[in-house]
Order: sequence, then C-alpha cells, then structure tokens
Amino acid sequence: MKVLLTGANGYIGRRLKKHFIAQNIDLRLLVRNPKTIDNYSQKNIDVIKGDTFDIDSLEYALEGVDVAYYLIHSLESENYKELDRQSAKNFLDTAIKQHVKRIIYLGGLGVKESASAHLLSRIETGEILSSRPEDIQTIWIRAGVIIGSGSTSFEIIRHLIEKLPIMVTPKWVNTLAQPIAVDDVIDYLNYSKDLDHQKNLIVDIGSQKMTYKEMMLEASEALGLHRWIFPLPILTIKLSSYWLNLFTPVPYNVAKSLIEGLSSEVVIQNNNAKKYYPQIKPKSFKDSVKSAIRQMEENQVISRWSDAGGGHGHLEENHINEFAKSVLMDRQKLSIAGISPDIVYKTFCSIGGKHGWFRYSWLWEIRGFIDKLLGGAGLNRGRRDNSVLRVGDSVDFWRVEDLVVNERLLLYAQMKVPGKAWLEFLIKDGKLVQTAYFLPRGIWGRLYWYTMMPIHFFIFRDMVHTIIEKSRK
Repeated sequence: MKVLLTGANGYIGRRLKKHFIAQNIDLRLLVRNPKTIDNYSQKNIDVIKGDTFDIDSLEYALEGVDVAYYLIHSLESENYKELDRQSAKNFLDTAIKQHVKRIIYLGGLGVKESASAHLLSRIETGEILSSRPEDIQTIWIRAGVIIGSGSTSFEIIRHLIEKLPIMVTPKWVNTLAQPIAVDDVIDYLNYSKDLDHQKNLIVDIGSQKMTYKEMMLEASEALGLHRWIFPLPILTIKLSSYWLNLFTPVPYNVAKSLIEGLSSEVVIQNNNAKKYYPQIKPKSFKDSVKSAIRQMEENQVISRWSDAGGGHGHLEENHINEFAKSVLMDRQKLSIAGISPDIVYKTFCSIGGKHGWFRYSWLWEIRGFIDKLLGGAGLNRGRRDNSVLRVGDSVDFWRVEDLVVNERLLLYAQMKVPGKAWLEFLIKDGKLVQTAYFLPRGIWGRLYWYTMMPIHFFIFRDMVHTIIEKSRK
C-alpha cells in the first residue's frame, strides 16, 4: 500500500508521520518546504515539494498512491473558506485522475445549521472530498476538542487554569462537546487506511460528553489546582477573543475563530466509531490531560499547534532576495577561538522558552506583552523542546526558518511589527556572526526601527556576548 500524507508538518500530521515510520509504511509526503522534514525522513521517505494549488506537483505526489490523507486547512489566511474549497476540489479531482482508491480526511464535529464560519468550512471540505463516491471512496473522521501535549485546546485550557484562580467567562463555557485524546485520533486515522469498507463513511469520534466548564475543572484537578468559574452572558466574542489572546499562547485571529466555534455544540452524530473501530477505546478527558502533562514534563512533545505556521502563514523557503532588500541591519561579531562550533551552535539553539533571552529578558517580556496587546502571539508560545530545534518550530514569537547543524540558525519574527524581521546566528571563519535584519514597511517601519535602536544596542550586544560566555563554561 502506497500512502500519501499531506499536512505532515502540522499538529496531527507530524504524529501520524512518526506512527507510519514506525510501521515501515510505504510513505510519501507532500510539503511546501522539504527543509521542514527531518533528515531521517528525507532519506527514508519519498518527499515531494509542492501543495494542493500546484497541480503538477499534486499529480506527481498522487501518482501510484492507494490511500491519500488530507490534513490541510487554511485557517491562518483571511480568505480561508475559498482556499479550503479550491484546495479540496483540486485534491479530489487529481486523486480521481491518478486512480487513488481512498481519501482519509480529518474534519471537525458539528452540524451546518449551527456551525461557526470555521467549522462550516471544515464541513464543506468534507462534503467536497465525499462528493464523488462513484469514483473514489472517502472516509471522513470528525473530531471536536483534541487534547494532547501542544494541542491548541490543551494549551488554552492549561494556560487559563494555571494563570487564573478565578475566571469570569462567557456563557459558551456551558456548551457541550466531546473531547478526544490526540493518540486516539491517530489510531482512528491509522486504522482507516486498512478498514474493510467499500462505501463513503463519516465517523464521529470522541469520549464523554461534557461542557467546557467541566473540562477546565477536571483539567485543574489533574494539575492539582482548585479553580472557580463564573459564566456571564454579557461577554462578547470579540472581548473573549482578546481575553484568550492575552492569557494563552494563541494569537488573536486564531482565538477569534476558536471562540466563534465554541458557541456550537460539537458532539457525536453517529455510532460508526464503535461499529467500525471496536478495537479503539477512547481515553477519558482526565486521562488525556494527564498524558499530555506527562509528555510535557518528560520533554517528549512531538508536535505543537504552532508547528510550521502558528497562525501566521507558511514557511518561506528562501529569504536571500528579501535579505537583499533589508535596508536596516544590526550585526555583531565575536571570535569563538578555543570553543568548539558545536557547543556554540547548541548554545544559541537553546535561546527562548524557559531559558529566556539572557540579561535583558525583561525587555523581551515587555515586547511580548505589547505584542499580546496588539493581538500577536507574545512570548507565551515558548518552545516545543528546551534544547532541540527543527525547521518550523516556534521560539516564543519567532519561527525557525533554517537550520544548518553546527553552522546556522535563522529565525523569522512573528510578532506584530511594521515590516519583516529576521534574526540570524552564523558560525563562519572562526567567528559567531549575529545579524538582525529588518525590511520596513513604509515610514512607520523605519520609525519603528530607529525608535528601537537604543534597546537593540543593549539586547543584541548582550546576546552575542552571553552566547560566547555560556559556550566557554
């Protein structure tokens, strides 16, 4: 069986890919940027560069494939509904042309009559992929709140209950949902490729039915905390979105889409999970939370909601042209004489997260708070791993764009800023070269850079010196 996996850099995709590798599945990946795939996978898996809007690459990726996984959505784009529709149509048409036998799609629970715009788009995607049953079979797995280390839902719940002993919440906390552990989602997706069933199938998955308030209270118990929640009917979607943005790692645009969806019940509408997947016994919500906490404590987080995109667009593979346009720059150079390059590399790859930003972390925290007020991600996002990075990982309000072992780390700024910014660490000719690049957007971009220059003087000089100091220890 030849399997194509799309969305391999996303929260579910990374975990499913690891699952398939362990099973020695004949696997192919379709990704925009092959650099986001680890070296082992690139050597042992067929990796195709492209996307669902590039028909040539899509045809090449689907050629000879038996089962194709569709784990794509465009929530980070303003016109995501149109993009989702076109993407699904392209995928369906090309899969039929290439004689693919089965499409497996992961969508969301909910009914069209009460669904939010985001949930409705996910439902429409499933309908498009299922629209030609005479030509191709589609298994449509529908999940609601996914609980796992690094998932959006778990991160929101965890941050709220850790930071707020008393919560005044909107009335949506009384909406019913059926959460499910991420490991169970992976099991349903995995078993779907081998399912002995010939027709289209919609499979609703989840554990027990509970309100969001009950989820937060049970999660607080799992974390050993006592919390009090008081729903108020006067809090609006917009105000709730700012509230989530301020106290959790998600940026405002993601928070708004999630809040809009929380007013709709996301509960199971059929019994197909038990009927066709009797071998899967979904974990309880509390066990799902405990499992997620354990993975975090053991530093075993495989994927996070912010992987690759983080709600701010897709990875840009080549920044050389934009660097050339970066009229504003701060460059620091220090000798690494007597220090092994691999130690220097490991040191600058450990910045951010719980390690902070050295002596001037408090200035970064102020910048992170301002970013939150502007609707950005802020510093709350942290890191997936405390010491190891991969392309696509988040580092607070930065994203890893490029990694060359023992040589280079390139970060792209995802903070709210009037332009584009990068931070590069490069080991070259016996020196550590640290460069901040800025491509301003209009007069405000230039004003921003020159206003920040006094602060940059301290933080960038301190950063490069501290990296060398730590590397010598």
